[in-house]
Amino acid sequence: MKTAAIAPVQKTFKLICKDIAADKSISHRCAMFSLLSDRPSHIRNFLLGEDTLNSLKIASQLGANVERKGSEITITPPAKLSEPDDVLDCGNAGTGMRLYCGLLAGVEGSFVLTGDKYLRQRPMNRVVKPLREIGAKIDGREHGNLAPLCIRGQALKPFRYESPVDSAQVKSALILAGLRAESKSYYKEALLSRDHTERMLRGMGASIVLQEDGWLEISPPKRPLNPLDITVPADPSSGFFFAVAAAIVPGASVFIKNVTLNPTRIEAYKVLERMGAKIAYETHEDRYEPIGDIHISYDGKLQAISIENHIAWLIDELPALSIAMACAEGTSRVSNAQELRVKESDRIVSVLSGLNACGIKTVEHEDGYEITGGKIHAATINSCGDHRIAMSFAMAGLLEGMVIEDIACVDTSFPNFFDILSEITKVDM
Repeated sequence: MKTAAIAPVQKTFKLICKDIAADKSISHRCAMFSLLSDRPSHIRNFLLGEDTLNSLKIASQLGANVERKGSEITITPPAKLSEPDDVLDCGNAGTGMRLYCGLLAGVEGSFVLTGDKYLRQRPMNRVVKPLREIGAKIDGREHGNLAPLCIRGQALKPFRYESPVDSAQVKSALILAGLRAESKSYYKEALLSRDHTERMLRGMGASIVLQEDGWLEISPPKRPLNPLDITVPADPSSGFFFAVAAAIVPGASVFIKNVTLNPTRIEAYKVLERMGAKIAYETHEDRYEPIGDIHISYDGKLQAISIENHIAWLIDELPALSIAMACAEGTSRVSNAQELRVKESDRIVSVLSGLNACGIKTVEHEDGYEITGGKIHAATINSCGDHRIAMSFAMAGLLEGMVIEDIACVDTSFPNFFDILSEITKVDM
């Protein structure tokens, strides 16, 4: 088992993050959405993590010609997606599996989606069930709830689906299916989840319209979509670990360059700002996504906070936010976050057991938790194979030291994480 020992930071740091991992969500979508065009897509700064490379490999298995020069990718789609001669391995990526379900449900052929031991335990009914309702043929373990998933693609019916969960993955899967339906489809969620799919597909020429009553109207295109020509911005979720570092280490500051400033992706920064961190934003461009810089600096002791709204906008950052809460004055509360239980690990359990090992008092609820701020002590933390748990507790290690077990999972989303961390403290691996 690969382990990292994080030493306490010895001096105030000012970190300029030029090499934060490229956005994982957008990189996944670049690999998939390029298949909806009939011309080559050009993608710069593609995330070279295990999960996104798996999505790229799957595009190749479906007939695309993929050319790579470092992080510059050219994807030339086939005239028709082909039936692969092997299973399609999504690795650890729930995004990859759930979105490919939607994309392939309307493609003629037989497809088997699988993943690693962690992904094979994550629930897939949230996409399988609505896709079946519109005519998709999908089966798997536990009647299609667990991978491997077997998809027999065929023509899909138009739909009007109101989702019981606010999930960008569910929404994206249904949008991709809707693009192959016979006529217009409609999708609705109670609260807007992350909207990369809508923004990117609109940029490619798709008609996806949010109506005044909250229904998203999805029109099947009459011709292939325009190809992508995109530079993938830095991932705010990845940058957020270092934002937390700046917020909990006195005198520290972090400057994150060329990151997406999509409002549905920077909610965690807004929460950290409300807790007392000093944060400034500067937008540079806005084509597929608003892109710019974020500057975070220590501005005194953080204050406790209660979070119950916009959970879908910050679900991935809640583990890192829990470290900030553990350093804050008072008791912080998170609710309406049961989605944490079906991530790479049960993140409610993973976060709280880790904090308890560090001497922090917590209370577990079915849909969240309470964290009473205090002094974080050094401990040994098992990541549970969850990259965000590993990186979150690495930030906690800046205060008193930390040993993180099972860190190989970090390569799935942020391969150079420990290289950047080593710029501000000693890391033994």
